[in-house]
Amino acid sequence: MPESLSDWLTHIERLHAQPIELGLDRVLDVKRALGIEQRVPVIIVGGTNGKGSTCAMLERILLCAGYRVGLYTSPHLLRYNERVRIDGKPVDDAVLCAAFVRVERLRGGIPLTYFEFGTLAAWEAFAAAGIDAVILEVGLGGRLDAVNAFDADCAVVAAIDIDHTEYLGDTREAIGHEKAGIFRAGKPAIVGDAQPPASVIEHARRIAADLRVLGRDFGWTAEPGQWTWWGRSGDVVTRRGGLAHPALRGAIQLANASTVMAALDALGDVLPVSMQDIRRGLAEVELPGRFQVLPGRPTVVLDVGHNPQAAGVLADNLGAYLANEAFHPQTWAVFGMLRDKDIAGVVKRLKGRIDRWLVATLDGPRGASAEDLAGILAQQGVVPTGSFASPAQAWRAARERAGENDRIVVFGSFLTVADVLRAIDDERKRLAT
Repeated sequence: MPESLSDWLTHIERLHAQPIELGLDRVLDVKRALGIEQRVPVIIVGGTNGKGSTCAMLERILLCAGYRVGLYTSPHLLRYNERVRIDGKPVDDAVLCAAFVRVERLRGGIPLTYFEFGTLAAWEAFAAAGIDAVILEVGLGGRLDAVNAFDADCAVVAAIDIDHTEYLGDTREAIGHEKAGIFRAGKPAIVGDAQPPASVIEHARRIAADLRVLGRDFGWTAEPGQWTWWGRSGDVVTRRGGLAHPALRGAIQLANASTVMAALDALGDVLPVSMQDIRRGLAEVELPGRFQVLPGRPTVVLDVGHNPQAAGVLADNLGAYLANEAFHPQTWAVFGMLRDKDIAGVVKRLKGRIDRWLVATLDGPRGASAEDLAGILAQQGVVPTGSFASPAQAWRAARERAGENDRIVVFGSFLTVADVLRAIDDERKRLAT
């Protein structure tokens, strides 16, 4: 048996010949061997964008209501422990290692993928901690994702867009069908997309899920300095007004917060929360890397968005929110992406908001090189300011060149943001000594 967390992660990464192989057979077989039973409410959150924000709001509100909450998300930014949270904090290495041992002993030689092994281990950690509610974030798709081995008491699908086409299909209809696979018969199915693919609606109808769609069954109205949530049940409309904007930045967070309130409303009989809990939770929620604005000058924005829809949200936020805070003579981009993403689509959405592009190579077989990115930028009439071997190097160049009233936007991938966060941490440590 491996001993350290690092050794365990190396071990589980090598178990399966492929890093991703969708399907439920392997994880269901090991789940049965572990004797896993669902004894607490389970919320499963899917979607192309907005999953992380939705999970973070759900977690914080439930914690404010006094529940012990287990949250499983992916990927992580800096440490694997970020994926498994209990009571709002990443679990320590010993908890993860103990869970890994149990899965390893009972998997019976079944070659679980990295994500499958981690999903089962997360549940083992939650069971050992005696939590009151579990939130599981879908890793990829939904229907064949490892978290779908568990039955959602409430399934949430946030915004749906084109991504992971090699696994999910190349149309919103095909992708919507995969996302809707987390719905369960007779259980709430909350859709935070105001224009969901017909495949989502049809699947919910076919299995008789309790479907609730943004804009039709629930939604929000924005007012100066506050907003109002509304929800419809038949002909009866309930309103909850005077809500402060969520602590997470960006106009899109009202859609996410509205979706979260619809999910909690649907779960009111099993996980009741008060409006005070909701107000406090929305005010306290934090989520690194999602339009995260760092203190100081120049203004620094970190965003893990890596598809055109997310890039469009980032562009809107840069144009609206920060423009209201201060004037920035120039906006610098530290830009790195994976080669299997729609790089051209991301550039198209953001090129009007960026003045200087510093492109960076991402490590690994999926990473796009700085030269790849420069070529795609050139095709859209953009000349990069510089090319770098890593996001950290691009970040240091941006810091040297940007004026104190400029802003630096780090985006394109979790890997891009993580590398810059490590560079920032190293800088802080050097200054401390």
